[in-house]
Amino acid sequence: MFRNPLKVSLALSNLSLLWRFTADGVSPLKEKTTEELAGEAITNEETMTPGMTQKDDIVTTEVILEFHMGPEETKMARLRLLPHRTGQLNIVGVVYNLAAASSGQMAPSTEGQQTFDLMVVRGRQDLKIQGPRLNQTKEDKMLVRHGPDRRLDPIITPPMPLMEVFFLQFPTALLCGEIRKAYVEFCNVSSVALCGLRVASTHPDFFTFGSHATTPLTPTSAENCSAYKTLATHPQPGSVASEILVSAEDFSQPSSVMEIPIHGSTLQPGESTQLPLWLRGPDQEGVHEINFLFYYESTEKGIKISHRVLRHTVFICASRSLSVQAVACRSSVPPHQSQDDKGSGGTLVFIDVENINTSEAGVREFHIIQVSSSSQHWRLHKCINPAKDKDCKLTSRERAKLCFRATRCRPHQDTSDAVEKYTFADLNLGNERIISSSTPCGDFFFRGCRTSESQRVYVASSRTSSSSKTLINEDRDSDITHIVKKCNELDLNIIVIWKAYVVEDNKQLILEGQLHVALQTIGKEASSLTAREEAQEMVLLKFKSELPPPVVLPSAELSQLIKINLHYPETYTHSFVQASLCVVPVTLTLSNCSLAQVDVIIDMQHKSTSTESLEVHSSFTWVGQTQYKLQLKPQEVLCLTLRACFLQAGVYNLNTHRVFAKPAEQAAMCETSQQTASPALIIINNA
Repeated sequence: MFRNPLKVSLALSNLSLLWRFTADGVSPLKEKTTEELAGEAITNEETMTPGMTQKDDIVTTEVILEFHMGPEETKMARLRLLPHRTGQLNIVGVVYNLAAASSGQMAPSTEGQQTFDLMVVRGRQDLKIQGPRLNQTKEDKMLVRHGPDRRLDPIITPPMPLMEVFFLQFPTALLCGEIRKAYVEFCNVSSVALCGLRVASTHPDFFTFGSHATTPLTPTSAENCSAYKTLATHPQPGSVASEILVSAEDFSQPSSVMEIPIHGSTLQPGESTQLPLWLRGPDQEGVHEINFLFYYESTEKGIKISHRVLRHTVFICASRSLSVQAVACRSSVPPHQSQDDKGSGGTLVFIDVENINTSEAGVREFHIIQVSSSSQHWRLHKCINPAKDKDCKLTSRERAKLCFRATRCRPHQDTSDAVEKYTFADLNLGNERIISSSTPCGDFFFRGCRTSESQRVYVASSRTSSSSKTLINEDRDSDITHIVKKCNELDLNIIVIWKAYVVEDNKQLILEGQLHVALQTIGKEASSLTAREEAQEMVLLKFKSELPPPVVLPSAELSQLIKINLHYPETYTHSFVQASLCVVPVTLTLSNCSLAQVDVIIDMQHKSTSTESLEVHSSFTWVGQTQYKLQLKPQEVLCLTLRACFLQAGVYNLNTHRVFAKPAEQAAMCETSQQTASPALIIINNA
């Protein structure tokens, strides 16, 4: 910035920069001279001729031939240097010829340069800039100290690559969970190859480039095509899920930094490549600011500048779509159930899907076309409801309730050797099956749905060492709590895939998307929407000097180790005229839901005094063996055949037995409380 303090006009000519340069090496184009030895400073301060300087092979200096300034005018001058070698460049100052603007006219000289007819003054001003004020230590605050300022001392490095990024078919609005396919183009506009292309984002679960580098399709040919990989199939009643075992290493790492899969991992000078980019609408409605940071390196190693970055920001408006709530609970296990199903403990998964879209985006209806699961230990095995051969259609504010049976993964999949192996199970409700383990469905699961809970490895809870017998009571209680906690762990991730029909510009479009629900504990409901943080209520602080009482584990928690169920006919017809005693076979099923051995005692002589049992006849008895002492192995299912004897017709409650359970290493037993939840009624008719 130049300022003319005078009240007359000034004419500056041959305005240029002064510099010093220390080269890293000697140019191979010419022989070394004493002046050009590496590490020795070269300067243009002695060069005063106009035009190009005599050091153009090292640094080309631009010269401004005319620079006029009015009275008391402040004017900007743009001066440029073009280094041709690597090293340290120091900008020293500026030089110029000074004359009054009215002192004469410019005339060309015999050498082609423009000169003044009158005498001019050669001027020079050194550039000395002051760094920022230091204010960290006490001495800095007491004294006036300034730090270094290196803005005029640039380091000249070898050429670096320069990349440009273009987004194609990038949307500005999405439904929550909507999957949209866009394209991104990377162009290397420099003369140096680039490699190590990566991207970081504030929302890493918003996009994915796919799990494998493939030859991308052009946006024109891929228009209006589904982003999912599908197979034509028809759902059949009672059919089991289609399963596939995948490794987490085959997918993009669920971190904030992702490698961009360009072909050959290198982009040559002037080369460009185009990749598909799958986007997923944020789970929360509203406007989201998403920042991208693209990182790339030069193929040349050992240079001072190792990388470059390119920043980009987009704004996405997310609208409501569906709300998914899911809960898992244990159910009865029929005696005729297959061996694969018995190991699951009869776990049912209930999924409640509601259309919460406000029709702002022109959405007519949603169709639930598939429900998939992904886990290291559990899988969706069979669809119980709906039983119709069509998907679920939801209009505004409609709700659908789905029920599935979940089982444990096969033994060879649920081992420590397959810690990073995930079982994807697909249950399609429409006429096509989406392979949830492929891009982009599997990518968004690993980037957004997998939690730290799902990365834990299941270990055996039973301890057989002799040292465990000497544990104190507190350690025993904590051990029981650990067994119960392991018993209730589920680690099942649900993926609900939907399609939406939208009317836009008098045309019907088909949108598709997926929502995730992570079920971690049996009996605890999970939702696809993040609950808003509620303000904590104020509580009265209590100050106590005595130690807190020991934790007493209630019997309700121990009752979760064993699942009890009675199987019997709802009605039974008997002729009491021909035989005065009516004996009905009853099957008692015991399921060990834990990973530890459990001791069980069954007492059949107990008579319940609850209100429910008093409302029905109680004049029946169990005949045969009246007490059982059993030991159930981890996840074992055992069926006992009992006989109930009735003296007359009526309605009876068979739920009168008592069951006690404890882990095999514990001393005290606790009575289970599940059998008192509801009566087991049977109707005896007289023929």
